[in-house]
Amino acid sequence: MESVPLVVDLDGTLVRTDTLQESLLSLLHYRPWAVFRLFGWVREGRAQLKQHLAKAIRLNPETLPLNNELLAWLIEQKALGRRLVLATGADSSIAIAIAARVGIFDEIFSSNGTHNLTGPRKAMALQTRFGEKGFDYVGDSRKDLPVWEHARRAILVNPTRSVASQAAAVSQIEGIFPAPNRSGSVWFKTIRVHQWLKNLLLFAPVLAGHQRPNLANFFHLGLAFIAFSVCASSVYLGNDLLDLESDRRHLRKSRRAFAAGILPLWIGLVLSLTLLAIGIGLAAVVGTTFLQWLLVYVAITGAYSFGLKRLAIIDAIVLAMLYTLRVIAGAAASKTPLSFWLLAFAVFLFLSLAFVKRYAELQSHFGKHDDQAHGRGYRTSDAPIVQLLGVASGFAAVLILALYLDSNTVLNLYRSPEVVWGLVPVMLYWVSWIWLKAHRGEMHDDPLVFAVRKPESILAGAAFIAILYVGTVGWPW
Repeated sequence: MESVPLVVDLDGTLVRTDTLQESLLSLLHYRPWAVFRLFGWVREGRAQLKQHLAKAIRLNPETLPLNNELLAWLIEQKALGRRLVLATGADSSIAIAIAARVGIFDEIFSSNGTHNLTGPRKAMALQTRFGEKGFDYVGDSRKDLPVWEHARRAILVNPTRSVASQAAAVSQIEGIFPAPNRSGSVWFKTIRVHQWLKNLLLFAPVLAGHQRPNLANFFHLGLAFIAFSVCASSVYLGNDLLDLESDRRHLRKSRRAFAAGILPLWIGLVLSLTLLAIGIGLAAVVGTTFLQWLLVYVAITGAYSFGLKRLAIIDAIVLAMLYTLRVIAGAAASKTPLSFWLLAFAVFLFLSLAFVKRYAELQSHFGKHDDQAHGRGYRTSDAPIVQLLGVASGFAAVLILALYLDSNTVLNLYRSPEVVWGLVPVMLYWVSWIWLKAHRGEMHDDPLVFAVRKPESILAGAAFIAILYVGTVGWPW
């Protein structure tokens, strides 16, 4: 039986996240007005800052992502009769809550509002308690080097090559728990490259108005697409960072990189701000009007992330407006006059898709004990009315399309306007199909992204384009 105590770090080690960063993001999300108090808390010292944050924001220990491989090994060590100690720089309230969740620790060392238990201070406390080389230590970062220097053996979790090399120089390495997969595909999924398809809506005004953009306009539309895409990715990153708690309660979203602790939170924040700066810079090249609409988009998405998404009905309207803003911004980038018909059609169609998204989320809560969708303003029992509102919005969009096809504008734009009436049954099928899929519980992604992956939707899209083409150039015979 191993007699030497095993001391375990918390942040980045036992849990795959940093509780201080989590607390700061939660404060920004749920109590943004309290952010101004941070300056005073910082002046009091890091230990006091952690204590103030722990009192202001109660992290849910049940949803924090644990390092399950490490935890399984710790449970084995506990079964062998080994004494397990949690030693962390996190505030005592957080340390106690997480220790209670895992239920394997015999003793806890933590920050207490007076002393910040990290680095040399943690090393001194453990050396005083267990003696020089009287404990083994499990850690993950450069801050743990002073502790490993006084430990008998070192166990490394998610170490960089530099940390592993430095730890080997001051202590005997007993084992290493490698970092989770952080390949390029993880980053691509995190910044939602597949969601860039939505930004093709920027080209809608040019196509709907049968415009043939010159080289300059085409160049501006390309830049506008890139600017909107990177800004949208910035927003997705920010939303993921602010929505950690809700994502971790969701069956599919819990696997997102930040919610699962695969990627560090601070990297997400830096990347989000960098992408936003790049997008704004590119938008400035496109033109002032486009830049203004892009800033409106960013402002609305910020308001959505900070609170509007928790308001029933309003959240869906905001999502519909964010889609429609892409159409408006595309008109600004290409200097194309906006069509009332196009805007009206877009608003109702995207409102329907926003309700599809909410309906699918509510369906995922069926069979659970909680009737409230976490982080949203809906109850599970609201699903039927959400479905009704969404179907009505979708068919309102088709009605607007039918009225448009009976206008003088169509007679001027199309050589064979009677052919263009074929768009109505295509849209009736597509709206009905997407809601049928949602009703069957088969909608597991954003509706537009879901649609472009399904053959039924692809065929409907091909029919839509073919009808527009024939209506524009006329019958080939």
